[in-house]
Amino acid sequence: MSLHVMEEANRCLQCKKPRWQQGCPIHTNIPEVIRLLKDGKLNDAGWMLFENNPLTTVCSLVCDHEKQCEGHCVRGIKDTPVHFSVIENYISTTFANQMVAGPAPSNGRKVAIIGAGPAGLTIAIILARYGYSVTIYDSRDKIGGVMRYGIPDFRLPDSVLDDIAYRHLELKGIRFRPNTHIGSAITIDDLFRDGVQSVFVGAGLWKPRQLHIKGESLGHVTFAINYLESPEAFRLGEHVMIIGSGNSAMDCARTAVRQGARYVTVVNRRDVIAASQYESSYAKLEGVSFMMLKYPLEIREDGIVLADSEITAEGKAKPIPGTEKLYPCTGVIIAASQELESNLVTTTKGID
Repeated sequence: MSLHVMEEANRCLQCKKPRWQQGCPIHTNIPEVIRLLKDGKLNDAGWMLFENNPLTTVCSLVCDHEKQCEGHCVRGIKDTPVHFSVIENYISTTFANQMVAGPAPSNGRKVAIIGAGPAGLTIAIILARYGYSVTIYDSRDKIGGVMRYGIPDFRLPDSVLDDIAYRHLELKGIRFRPNTHIGSAITIDDLFRDGVQSVFVGAGLWKPRQLHIKGESLGHVTFAINYLESPEAFRLGEHVMIIGSGNSAMDCARTAVRQGARYVTVVNRRDVIAASQYESSYAKLEGVSFMMLKYPLEIREDGIVLADSEITAEGKAKPIPGTEKLYPCTGVIIAASQELESNLVTTTKGID
């Protein structure tokens, strides 16, 4: 751990109007959590974190802290913000080892959760607290969704998700049915037929967003979500170029380095990196280079055709004619976000 937890906790000013609680999407009561820790009530602090957010161990590692909680800390105006991510990780992982409670008393109602990603897991755990009989269905063999198959292990270890599977699912009596794609052999109507009274659909955003340029189907090209799921399956050579600059692009870049690429380049249409400063700084530290204001026009067998780009008055990037140039590379990863892939909504009558 890079920062001493109690030293960070003692830096908290206990603001009467905590700005960083406003920056947290789920409004974690950060000052109270820190106060409990400083008073020696670690278990109470841990209980508060898990009651507010069942995935607190995950969020302590992969949230965009610099734009959310820590980015709103008043200390950060003139100094370094209090690193609550470190405090949260220590409390949540320590308290998690003591979470051994069994299922809540049954309320007699059955619920089906489609998708074992962050949304599905959170809903399942909260419903189980109220006595619902919960079954989670997922097309993959383990829980986690994008957390397991879209975030590298060096950022979010699988052991964190395995611990959630044990403490939140197995101990609480939540059933998990793996390798089951709802919408093919089993439909939502089948779930209702078999006694389910409510269904939550959290199928995730697994469909890669295309650039719609020539060359996206070539053999040395892949999409970020596919690459991160099993990077060892791809042979992209020693010079990999990544189109996009979000956190997924940084994950791809750092993974490519670990897979043996000697040169890794991030191509960005804009002059500002979309990823957090924390993630992009790690990528730079590991040898990843960045090409800013470059607009991809075509992918070829021997590289990418890029043009210089400019930002319009409307804030959009567009290529500058006459600046096209081929930049050689051996592999290309397209990291332009994802969208809904599941056809559950369109194929299930009455779901609207």
